[in-house]
Amino acid sequence: MRRRCTWNIFQSIEYAGEQDQIKLYKFFSYLMDHFTPASSERNLISHIFHENETCHDVEWEQYFLYKSIDIPEGYSGPHLTFPLTFCGVSSSCSTHATEITICGDLHGHLEDLLLIFYKNGLPSSERPYVFNGDFVDRGKNSLEILLILFGFLLVYPNDVHLNRGNHEDHMVNLRYGFNKEVLGKYRVHGQRILRLVQKIFSWLPLATVINHKVLVVHGGISDTTDLDTIYKVDRHKYVSVLKPPNKKPNGAKDGGRRRVRSLTYSGPKMGQRQDIPRRSLDNLPTNACNNRSVAAEVKRSQRERYRTYGYPDPEVTETEDKQLKQIVDILWSDPMSQNGCTPNEVRGGGCYWGPDVTEEVLARHKLHLLIRSHECKQEGYEFCHNHKVLTIFSASNYYDIGSNRGAYIRMGPDLVPHFNQYQASRTCRELTLRQSVGQTEKSALKALREQLFAHRSSLISAFQEFDINNTGLISLSQWAGATERVLKLGLPWRVLRPQLITSTWDTMVDYQKWIREFSITETRLDISDTSILEMMYKHHSNLETIFRIIDTDHSGLISYEEFRQTWKLLSSHLQLEISNKAISDLAQSIDFNKDGSIDINEFMEAFRLVDLSAHAQ
Repeated sequence: MRRRCTWNIFQSIEYAGEQDQIKLYKFFSYLMDHFTPASSERNLISHIFHENETCHDVEWEQYFLYKSIDIPEGYSGPHLTFPLTFCGVSSSCSTHATEITICGDLHGHLEDLLLIFYKNGLPSSERPYVFNGDFVDRGKNSLEILLILFGFLLVYPNDVHLNRGNHEDHMVNLRYGFNKEVLGKYRVHGQRILRLVQKIFSWLPLATVINHKVLVVHGGISDTTDLDTIYKVDRHKYVSVLKPPNKKPNGAKDGGRRRVRSLTYSGPKMGQRQDIPRRSLDNLPTNACNNRSVAAEVKRSQRERYRTYGYPDPEVTETEDKQLKQIVDILWSDPMSQNGCTPNEVRGGGCYWGPDVTEEVLARHKLHLLIRSHECKQEGYEFCHNHKVLTIFSASNYYDIGSNRGAYIRMGPDLVPHFNQYQASRTCRELTLRQSVGQTEKSALKALREQLFAHRSSLISAFQEFDINNTGLISLSQWAGATERVLKLGLPWRVLRPQLITSTWDTMVDYQKWIREFSITETRLDISDTSILEMMYKHHSNLETIFRIIDTDHSGLISYEEFRQTWKLLSSHLQLEISNKAISDLAQSIDFNKDGSIDINEFMEAFRLVDLSAHAQ
């Protein structure tokens, strides 16, 4: 029960973050469609919506001229020559027939990839691999994983298959760490590397079919999934699947065929935007953009931009609309135990599909098994839907040390999956089960207390609705209901009460004392407006995402004016009022060396919450 509660905490917080990310993007999309092109707010984010533009070959040549890159004399890493050979690739990976190995999410956990290679062997024509997406983000070695996988892909293009995951998307990378990792490791060439990787991500296959019987996709399927449609998708247009693809002007022609299940497209660069009536930030309507599904929002945004760019057909065609939904469903969906197919409101994208949908899609395409990833599983793998859907997850210790095993699949000619489980951390392997559960539980509760602390004002207001006489006491049932209503994490609050509350009188909760007992330190900055502080704690990740977008030169510094515009964007997204004076006071207090600019990393660190109770135990 403790393991299950711990797992629910980690997963609920993770999915809430993904939902926030998609809502923030939808807000950006709304700004692009409704603000004047000259508005300062629109200019702050417009560059991220130009990433989907298709470049001419001559424009990309500058990125491929690796011989022109200056290599420092002190560089001691591998020196590759092209075309690559097995020896050249294996030198980048410090590890010592017919079966195929399938790996799930790695999320920057290089130690897991190396352990797989140590246990299972390096990729080769005799030992083919399928890596099922989400190579990057969250972990600290995403770039190293990409270099290794891309290297083996070049050497064994027919034996190493890389499916795209929902994190192979530069809009997602802004929030979950890959962009920051690349720019930190490559301060000179980081922007060029990111641009190249973004383009490579868009070319990755969306699906792999093994022996015409086993379908491998990252997220899942829906009741509209059609492999023929996936086959025809011009997938490289979707640098971000959360953004509408570019449209081809008259005369543009399709190029060659796809590598796996798609068609390619080569066309001229996008033209300039035309001026159309748009709105200002001050006139942003309430709830104008937050109540749409991802597919619906992208579809509407797609139609707006289609007209804006001046292309002949004013509407998104039925085929394009169908392709968009197919991609979002494949990358973002999760299985459910009930029959049917419903929007995935928890993640904010894709759908939940049931066993009846699995049966229909597999039967229609004459398939026997669906292998997917996308969800962390405690044992590294899990069957559902009458053993016809198999989830594989290869990043061990994903939430924390001891939280889960990683696993990979070996499948022979009989197409029967065999599982290999592991934990990459020696520390975890030395712990007993009770110690491992205890350590993971402590980390989960710490993360949950931070969420509760960040929502404390909303929690107090919700509790006071039941405390008419201001006694400071409410029932346990009222406490659980109000807490869920505020945080919306879907957690078993009654079960978690002993770990969260010490101030209880039988079935009553002293909520005022409970709020005071949050043992979490706040920033020591001298800021009079507490509302802006609480917004900072509550929307920490969204604010950092906006900062990273505004910092176009990737210097890590933004001006006072950019800082003000960041807060204006966030307050508009959240439909809250923040005064210019409050923002100015915050900017001056965080400008530690008083040079008129703000260091993003120092700013975010100043608001990092520290759980003092964890140190006291």
